[in-house]
Amino acid sequence: MQKIFFVRAEWDEEASVWVATSDDVPGLATEADTLEALSIKLDSMIPELLEANGYPDVQEVPFELLARKFSVTHRAHG
Repeated sequence: MQKIFFVRAEWDEEASVWVATSDDVPGLATEADTLEALSIKLDSMIPELLEANGYPDVQEVPFELLARKFSVTHRAHG
């Protein structure tokens, strides 16, 4: 079974960007304004970083992007 690489994305409220890091992909640290833009960046960055770190050359590199954002909302009072 092929390894699935896990990538964490957390919303940085101050910078207004999603920040991605991973324990599975050495050197991965990137950011983007949207999760979609972040995913597109990861499509190219993950294989490049794995190759740079000597990971075996494979055609497909599966990864799971786990996103987390803390928010506070308020109820409307009638």
